[in-house]
Amino acid sequence: MPIAGQEQGEVMAERARVTRLLVFLASIALLQTAVAATISTRPLSSNRSRSRTVTENPRARRHIRHLARSRVVRGHILTSRKRHHYYERFSTSSYATDITDGDATGGEDPVVRQAAIDALGNMNGTVVAIEPTSGRILAMVDQKLALSSGAQPCSTIKVAVALAALREGIITKETEVRLGGRSHMNLTLALAHSNNAYFEALGRRLGFERVAYYAHQYGLGELAGYHIAGEKAGIYPPEEISARLGGVGKMCSFGEGISMTPLELGALVAALANGGTLYYLQHPTTAAEVANFQPMVKRHLDIAGLIPEVSDGMAGAVNYGTARSLRVNFNQEEVLGKTGTCSHAGTRFGWFASYANTSYGRVVVVVFLEGGRPTFGPKAAQIAGRMYRNLYDHDFFAARPAVTPDIRTASSSN
Repeated sequence: MPIAGQEQGEVMAERARVTRLLVFLASIALLQTAVAATISTRPLSSNRSRSRTVTENPRARRHIRHLARSRVVRGHILTSRKRHHYYERFSTSSYATDITDGDATGGEDPVVRQAAIDALGNMNGTVVAIEPTSGRILAMVDQKLALSSGAQPCSTIKVAVALAALREGIITKETEVRLGGRSHMNLTLALAHSNNAYFEALGRRLGFERVAYYAHQYGLGELAGYHIAGEKAGIYPPEEISARLGGVGKMCSFGEGISMTPLELGALVAALANGGTLYYLQHPTTAAEVANFQPMVKRHLDIAGLIPEVSDGMAGAVNYGTARSLRVNFNQEEVLGKTGTCSHAGTRFGWFASYANTSYGRVVVVVFLEGGRPTFGPKAAQIAGRMYRNLYDHDFFAARPAVTPDIRTASSSN
């Protein structure tokens, strides 16, 4: 064979051997892939169907069962965490018996007193009714509690803060205060719904010095009564509470760091009801003291032009806000008020301060409750509603005596 032909034959033979080798290697690769598919424990992707011939070895099945149990346990733990809630614990009862023991009742209006007793029922608290045009206490149920050094005023402090901000010209009742993000609110809605962020903002704008000045002008931190045996004054701190407790903002939204008495709050609301006169509260204890009663002025407050600004918010609280529970029992006459709810050291406080605005005159009612979970501001408003209902059913608003014309102005505060 010629050399050229021999070389060509050898080349052809070499190509054939290479081809056979490649075919053999490909066959081995395919066989390995088939074997791997038979023993693989890796899950198939969701868009591919599982082959009926694929099986897991015992070790793989044990591993899968372990994973399944682990998922259940983890899911249970997460669910348990979501259901965990914190509940505040209270050590004071919301209910009491014999709350009228020791009350001096000789100079009280018997109709008003009975209405207050019936409305309060077995709740642990006090009800004080005041004639706003004279400062006479018409009834005071559970006088020991009413005359004590008081408690945190909660959201009822917002009334005094609103008056201070209005007096300083920081707001009107229509001024929109931005509360964060796109949220904003005016004074009427903030009082009606007792918005804390709104009054925190007012407190920061006013600053502690101005807030404290007006608080003292409105009678906080001093005796509200004139020679009422056993009365103690509330406490207004001489300086702003720490930033850790919320500073002046919390003082103006929750009354943090402040102690106020039912009589102090009643005297302020009476000044709103009568146009701005802060009377000394007096509590006659005999028929003779009632016959010789003379009102005593503590000071005149420059709030006459501000009262309409806060009245809409206090009326809104009763009509559609935090005190609307009052209307369950009474809606025959207009009532303006402010609720308060907060707690301290295992005791919850429920406040409601109000006055009925009728064509026959006005009467101030302050309800203060102490206790646990059943105690809160709307409950105090509900009690006030029952009291107004009792007064209405006994024609109290239809036949009030004329205001005593002789009014004395005290020369010094007590």
